[in-house]
Amino acid sequence: MSDEVMNERGVTEGSGPVTTLTRADFASDQEVRWCPGCGDYAILSAVQGIMPELGIPREKMVFISGIGCSSRFPYYMNTYGMHSIHGRAPAIATGLATARPDLTVWVVTGDGDGLSIGGNHLIHALRRNVNIKILMFNNQIYGLTKGQYSPTSEQGKVTKSTPFGSLERPFNPVSLALGAEAAFVARTMDIERKQLPAILRRAAAHRGSAFVEIYQNCNIFNDGAFIALTSKGGAGANRIYLEHGKPIRFGDDAERGVMMKPDGSLAIVDIKDVGEPALLVHDEHRDDPGLAFALSRLANGPTTPTPLGIFRDVERPVYGDGMEAQLRRAASEQGPGDLTRLLESGDTWQVGASSN
Repeated sequence: MSDEVMNERGVTEGSGPVTTLTRADFASDQEVRWCPGCGDYAILSAVQGIMPELGIPREKMVFISGIGCSSRFPYYMNTYGMHSIHGRAPAIATGLATARPDLTVWVVTGDGDGLSIGGNHLIHALRRNVNIKILMFNNQIYGLTKGQYSPTSEQGKVTKSTPFGSLERPFNPVSLALGAEAAFVARTMDIERKQLPAILRRAAAHRGSAFVEIYQNCNIFNDGAFIALTSKGGAGANRIYLEHGKPIRFGDDAERGVMMKPDGSLAIVDIKDVGEPALLVHDEHRDDPGLAFALSRLANGPTTPTPLGIFRDVERPVYGDGMEAQLRRAASEQGPGDLTRLLESGDTWQVGASSN
């Protein structure tokens, strides 16, 4: 029998040399099969890149997905995982995280999977503050089913399912998460080589539900959806990076900023006109989500200056902790449970039993 053991950081210790997990240890042997140029590759690389830093053994990690291009993700992670059913990943993850609080549970979903058929599961997982990390890949289109409009597609979007243009106003995923009282809410992009890993680290460190919207380009069915943020000059002109404790300013020369008007609404201003003291200072730890919500509404879709970063990071009671406390209380006050007695309590009957 080997005398090697796994320490709390996922490192094998024993008589032999210490082995530290690397990025390659989190890459499975499955061929990665997304369209060439898909933004999912960059997100996968970022996730695999931060995993060794977390110090968590691979057998203590689980990736759960629903249905869609993004939902191939568990196949490519050398951890436990489950490719579940359409929209139900948050519900399955809730059960797993509650029953096994020792596991680190990640959910990978898309704007169609998570906001259409799975919308109800998503908002209630966030409302309950289940200890799961939710990554929503938002490409504003249904990619797997070949280009139908999604809940985040812009109004007037012409697709195979809306040949005359979509009539619907799109969801704003960050606004939705904040409205559900999510404790950690962030937005980033697939091409953000520094910000994306940094936000993933913060989400992993947060105890409770963490929701991260990731703008992800679908170069086959919705190429250029985020061109205002990704084109030459677009990064400076339209990416508003949120930094805790700092005035919100942006632009190639940081010449523009965000100010709160007397009526409480937010506006984009030229700093030379109002002065830096007038700028809004970002507070991601503000308990009231109202200001974070206002920031999420600053851009009407990713076609104008758009906030990126962490909108909210606060502490709230974690759902699993409350359930564990109730179970301990029930056991101390009522003794061990009796499943047979529970099933046979009240009105019971036998199917197919003789009436004689």
